[in-house]
Amino acid sequence: MTDNTGATPTPVGRRTVLIATGTTAAVLAVGAAAPQTPTTTTADATPAAAAAVCTLTKEMTEGPYYLDGALVRTDVTEGKAGIPLKLALTVVNDSTCAVIPNALVEIWHCDALGEYSGYVGNNGHSEPDDGTFLRGGVLTNAGGLANITTIYPGWYRGRCVHIHVKVHTGVTLTSDGSFTGGSELHTGQLFIDETITTAVAKVSPYSTNTVTRTTLAQDSIYDDGGAASGLMTLTALGSSTSSGYTGTLTLGVAQS
Repeated sequence: MTDNTGATPTPVGRRTVLIATGTTAAVLAVGAAAPQTPTTTTADATPAAAAAVCTLTKEMTEGPYYLDGALVRTDVTEGKAGIPLKLALTVVNDSTCAVIPNALVEIWHCDALGEYSGYVGNNGHSEPDDGTFLRGGVLTNAGGLANITTIYPGWYRGRCVHIHVKVHTGVTLTSDGSFTGGSELHTGQLFIDETITTAVAKVSPYSTNTVTRTTLAQDSIYDDGGAASGLMTLTALGSSTSSGYTGTLTLGVAQS
């Protein structure tokens, strides 16, 4: 099973994503001595547009495994076995670099064996399917930050390790724990450095995935653009691979 057919996708529209490192980073500033090299800075307040240069990248395909009705929750693991991954995703306005509070950041990805909830069996493994594991979203806080606890994704036929993401604004939370309405501002994918994935692939249950892994370089979606193409910065949570990681990224979205 593949994420989509065809070659490297083209931009979906004007909506774009700004990439930076650091849990609370909101801008990429350009140093005077090296005008072509961005450096990460942390904003204490709403930054002025004139003080920053935003690095933008195109959106990426939603893929065939999206399901409506995701739960709004900070932890999407549902007991799934895997290496801990704590996402720290900051949402900012791509024109002003101002943080956007109360934006819903929604993610979904496969488990260690490459299976998506709602589609279990498509990657050749048999396991229980409740239709909701490793899916969900959370509202950004006053600093534009969304913290989501998940596990390191596995892989499936034809795709490298990745996480799907959407950003919505103006949603209404529902009594069943989901959301409705609002505007979808961004659809993209998050990627992870191949060196870390190689280490993860040696740890159970990832090591029991029977499907040949596609690398970043082989992937038809990731375009080798580094952070500008959604490559997260990962920080180890402990001394071993099994301890897990924190993944940080800043998403800059276009607001009308």
